[in-house]
Formats: sequence, C-alpha cells, structure tokens
Amino acid sequence: MFLHIDANNGLAVYDQIVRQIKFSVADGVLAVGELVPSVRELARELTINPNTVARAYRQLQDDEVLESMRGTGLIVSIGARKICLAARKRLIRARLQEVLLEAHHGGLDAEQIQTLFQTELKSLKKKR
Repeated sequence: MFLHIDANNGLAVYDQIVRQIKFSVADGVLAVGELVPSVRELARELTINPNTVARAYRQLQDDEVLESMRGTGLIVSIGARKICLAARKRLIRARLQEVLLEAHHGGLDAEQIQTLFQTELKSLKKKR
C-alpha cells in the first residue's frame, strides 16, 4: 500500500493515514474485501510508531471502513466505498468553505472569487 506521510502539513500522522485510506477506498484503489497491511507492516513501511497505525485502524473500524476478518486481519468493509465517497466530499467541502471565507475576508467579491476558481480549475485540467 502506498501512503505518504508529511510531518510538516499540520495534520496528525494517524489522521493522514485515515484520510489517505478513505480516499483510496473512494477511488477504488482499495477494493471491498481487500486486506490492508498489518499494523506492524505499515508502521515499518512508513517508519512510524505502530501505536499510530493502530489508532488509525481503530478510527477506520469505528467509521465502518475496515472490519476484522477473523484469523486474517483487517479488510475493506462492504459499505466502505459509499462511506468514503461521502467523507471525501465532506472534507473537500469544508476545505473549500475555509478558502472561500478567507477570500471573502481578504476583500475579494464573488465575481473575483469565481474567476480565480475557474482559472485554477482550467490550470488543473491542463496538468492532467
């Protein structure tokens, strides 16, 4: 499993793991029934404390994204993709609201914000 941890982005490491796994499930990179690495494997791969991975996995179980498969480990649960798509949408909406609020408080009007948004969206499309 390919996850990237950035110690300088302001998010707790366990939260980065949770978000990246949810986004992977939402994108279909991790499929229903797929086994995720053990706590020790992922901790070794990311060179982080196993307790951090365990905390992320507990959160993902609480969110019904992962479930325990007796004798095997943790797998992606049946309803996980729907849950992760909704979670991704909520997260992105919240981040957009923060940016829009900052732009508004920064003195930009709705037309300026919309122009800026459209310009950046076009730039993203060109990069793909």
